[in-house]
Amino acid sequence: MPDTAARKRSPRASRVPVVIVGAGRLGGALALALTAKRWPVRMHSRGTEGLQRAKALGLKSATPADLKRARVVLLCVPDAAVPSVAEELSATLPRSAALVHTAGALSLDALGTAKGRTRGSFHPLCAVSSPRDSLAGHAVAVSTRSRALRDVLRRMAGDVGLQVLDVPESHRAAYHAGAVMSAGGLVALADAAVAALGAAGIPPDAALAALLPLMRSALRGVEARGLSGGLTGPIVRGDAGVVAAHLGALPEEVAPLYRLLSRRALELAGDRLRPESRAALEPLLKP
Repeated sequence: MPDTAARKRSPRASRVPVVIVGAGRLGGALALALTAKRWPVRMHSRGTEGLQRAKALGLKSATPADLKRARVVLLCVPDAAVPSVAEELSATLPRSAALVHTAGALSLDALGTAKGRTRGSFHPLCAVSSPRDSLAGHAVAVSTRSRALRDVLRRMAGDVGLQVLDVPESHRAAYHAGAVMSAGGLVALADAAVAALGAAGIPPDAALAALLPLMRSALRGVEARGLSGGLTGPIVRGDAGVVAAHLGALPEEVAPLYRLLSRRALELAGDRLRPESRAALEPLLKP
């Protein structure tokens, strides 16, 4: 859902010239989305491969004049490359150009010392697997000390269809850890579930095909009824016998994860669970 409240707060934020550095999946997705909303976007890449990718997507490459006119320069490069790319660009960009990285875990300091230049971060919470993926309906973490840049980034988010999260710099690691658990962690959890079905003799492809709709239905339940209301399974039912059978049947490497997740579910169940049921489950779930 677009952050309409952000639009109301900053109606004068204009569609300033943007240069996106890096024509990979995220850079391409942002460029296509912003271009569709009439933002003046140019792509900058030092390698011919990046230039070719931009051209294949129908995006325009930045000229030296475009770099001079840029007001926001988005760094869509690997996290490890942000400091060096920022340092290189700072030597050539005008002071009026804000440097903005798209890395979830990095602070603004990764862009170098300010020295009069505005810095920011713009991290979409979306697992982008193709530059043609839509970003609409996702969230984006925004951080900057500049009110003017914040207004521009919020306008950018609203046009793309991203809901804005303001993330304090001092808590950026915790924010990014949560984001990683909900994406990469979910994939790792699916892998563990496939391994559990494998112990029942179900081939991996068939297991994954069966589990994906189940996972989607669980997420729909959370979306409709919240975390506690969307919780299902033997923990919230207080079925200690089923949980004990699960632990006896799971592969050795999966059982500790099952216990850990079940302890979390036990807390989440709250008063949905009778005290005697909780008392029966707790000993089974000890590490």
